[in-house]
Amino acid sequence: AENDEVELGHEATVGRISQEHLFYLMSRGLSEAEAMSLIVNGFVSPILKEIPLEYSVELKRLLEMSFEGAQG
Repeated sequence: AENDEVELGHEATVGRISQEHLFYLMSRGLSEAEAMSLIVNGFVSPILKEIPLEYSVELKRLLEMSFEGAQG
């Protein structure tokens, strides 16, 4: 978006979790869900440090719920 006073930009990347990364973590004893959780949390961690605490807490909770559902 752009106007006389403000210019905004957005960049996002969407991709799949590497099968090689999953295989490596699973070969070290993690379940697939645990490995995926570790990878996603590693990706999201820097973002959580940049957003307000209440959003960070909620996002962590939603991610945990998402992975709990994937395990059971």
